[in-house]
Amino acid sequence: MIRRVFLLLALLAWIPAGLAAIDTYEFESEEQRTRFYQLSGELRCPKCQNQNIADSNSPIANDLRREIFRMLEEGQSNDQIVEFMVMRYGDFVRYKPALTAQTAVLWFAPAVFLLAGFIGLVVMLRRRQSALRSTADQHLNADEQQRLKSLLEKKSSHD
Repeated sequence: MIRRVFLLLALLAWIPAGLAAIDTYEFESEEQRTRFYQLSGELRCPKCQNQNIADSNSPIANDLRREIFRMLEEGQSNDQIVEFMVMRYGDFVRYKPALTAQTAVLWFAPAVFLLAGFIGLVVMLRRRQSALRSTADQHLNADEQQRLKSLLEKKSSHD
């Protein structure tokens, strides 16, 4: 009896997956299909944040896919569609934000930090090399050599 109840519950768990809606779009041309998938891959889902709208199953991603399809059917260009999405959801909706004054930090900060780290490493290594050279160039005078010799003899006599 318990097995039958468990089996029934397992079967009921699969029902929502079978009822899930699948978006199907009929494109006028292969070029339109290619543009649809390209735009769906370039635009980020506002809800999921780290998924494009092609991979997201959220309701807003479904709406955005329908909106892209509608705009493609109206004959709008990719730039017009992306600009519409950016005006509606902000630069966040783009995986590759445009280079503007507001996004310049996103584009150039990694290179600046990498360059600063490289320069810091070079400066540190040069200072270390110059310190090693300066200590190697220093020689003990006669009094210092005599004192060192006597200290070493004392130590060896105590062992």
